[in-house]
Amino acid sequence: MNYRFLLMLLLLPVAVVTLAVQGNVVATRSYMQEASAQASTALRLSVAALSGHLNRYQALPALIADHDDIKELVTRPRDRRLRDAVNGYLKDINGLLKSSDIYVITPDGDTIAASNYDGPASFVGQNFSYRPYFQDALRGAQSRFYALGTTSLKRGYYFGSPVRVGDEIRGVIVFKVDIETIESSWQGGEYRIFVSDPEGIIFMSGNPEWLYAGILPLTPERLARTEASRRYANAILHPLPVVRREIDGHALLTVSGRESAREYLVLSHYMPDADWTVNVLTDTASVRTQALTTVAAAILLLCLAGLAVAILIQRRARLRERILMQEQAQEELERRVEERTADLARVNVQIEAEISERRLTEQQLRQTQADLVQAGKLAGLGQMSAALSHEFNQPLAAAKTYADSAALLIERGRTTEASDNVRRISGLIDRMAAISRHLRNFARKPNEKLGAVPLEDVIHDTMEIVATRLKTANAAIDIDLGAEPLVVRAGSVRLQQVLVNVISNAADAVEGLDDRMILVRAWREDDRAVITVSDRGPGVAPAIAERIFDPFYTTKGVGKGLGLGLSISYNIVKDFGGSLTVSNHAEGGAVFRIELAVIPQSEREAAGGSAPEPSRTARMTTIPASPAPKQLRTAVGTMKRGKAE
Repeated sequence: MNYRFLLMLLLLPVAVVTLAVQGNVVATRSYMQEASAQASTALRLSVAALSGHLNRYQALPALIADHDDIKELVTRPRDRRLRDAVNGYLKDINGLLKSSDIYVITPDGDTIAASNYDGPASFVGQNFSYRPYFQDALRGAQSRFYALGTTSLKRGYYFGSPVRVGDEIRGVIVFKVDIETIESSWQGGEYRIFVSDPEGIIFMSGNPEWLYAGILPLTPERLARTEASRRYANAILHPLPVVRREIDGHALLTVSGRESAREYLVLSHYMPDADWTVNVLTDTASVRTQALTTVAAAILLLCLAGLAVAILIQRRARLRERILMQEQAQEELERRVEERTADLARVNVQIEAEISERRLTEQQLRQTQADLVQAGKLAGLGQMSAALSHEFNQPLAAAKTYADSAALLIERGRTTEASDNVRRISGLIDRMAAISRHLRNFARKPNEKLGAVPLEDVIHDTMEIVATRLKTANAAIDIDLGAEPLVVRAGSVRLQQVLVNVISNAADAVEGLDDRMILVRAWREDDRAVITVSDRGPGVAPAIAERIFDPFYTTKGVGKGLGLGLSISYNIVKDFGGSLTVSNHAEGGAVFRIELAVIPQSEREAAGGSAPEPSRTARMTTIPASPAPKQLRTAVGTMKRGKAE
């Protein structure tokens, strides 16, 4: 015990010295950060006050320049009566707005009217052509400039605006704002605030001794630029003895005075509109005093802690009793943990059983969804069955007529004409077989893998299925697949199902309208094939645009649809790695846009040869079954490449 106590006494001075050195650094950094945050608030307030003060007057020069008397005066500057009227007007406005001065300058730089025309330091007759605010305004800009007045010897902020008569600039109106009221509020505060120009010269300051002092070296180049604009008139510029440095990202500025030097924490903000920098300085003496106080308190606490350790060493007996009690409490805690662990194990078993049940339910749900997809297809086939029966009855009736005619022709020995009738019957049978084949493929559950699918073939097979629906709706379709044959990554039957659903919806939308033309377009964008189906129907209302692809959502009447067509199509295209979207055409109607990946020629060849180049040009005409306008009766939908035939 004695050895431990002696070791503690030896280590205590080392700890005190380390805490004094490192603790002072850490405490100084912390208090410097706090002082920087407080100074940042003061800086924001100062910038806001300056900006608000200047912005009050920013738009006034342009308004005054638009006054009829001002325009008349710059047109006839020698009219004494008009000049007296403008002088009185400017004096009244200046008194009302509590600004410094307002005056009018002709293009040669001479002042012809001013609000202080009757004062001892009148601007009338003075030439200010050297001022940048005059030069900028004469070029047609809304100018801004701050300077010490060469006549009034008062600091101010100048706003200049051109006086336009027609399209010609005949003069400049200048509005001078007094800034000394803001500067007076900075005196005697906690912070030292000053404003410097781009050359580092202090233009505004709560400390009068710092006015017209440079915080940057007054090089000949800086002095020449300042003298060219006569920004500070005849004021004597002098350097401010400062030393800059940086600690932990904080800018410090040491200003040497007559008797001593003071160190300040500096925060700056550049105001681009005014072209000056607002600086806020806070004395670091209080920061360093707070840091030393904190370190002293920490050392005192360390000494007290050492004393407490000494007392604890003497009270080890009590600690042993407490340790024993803690061991007993630990054993009790472990027993409770074991019981809780057993409870958690039972809960985990129940959770695993629930997870297994939910997985089984999810599998059943997926199977149900697949069955619904097939049911939606079969429902679509059922809706087409009535129209298809009419489509089959016409060829059958024609075939019956041709067969009876062929029998009579054979009896009469006219075998050539009878053969022609037989060929016609064969063509009708092929037509009915093609329709039946496409419907059978459409109804079959697809197990196909994704591969290269020529888009033109899918469009051709789709038209075989929807032709009857288009004819029922008295709709015409125009198809343009572009100049380049497109081969996309998809499944042939499922892509055909998507196109059947979208085109059938378009036929439903245009049924009963004057313009029943449906446009199908396809083209390539980079590595994607874009297919659009547009109509001139009522379009998609914004209220249902977000739900149009939801399952069982339909805008059709009862018994006219299950609301699965677009949902099925959306998921099929998504399985292809593409997208299906809907929007409204600018001229009216809906536009369904399908994007699919294009299979490059190199990949098609690597997979076993290039896809066959579709060479057929299928012309499909939909003729309304009932009377319709002439332009609709002659409408023709053409599958074409490039320009229409």
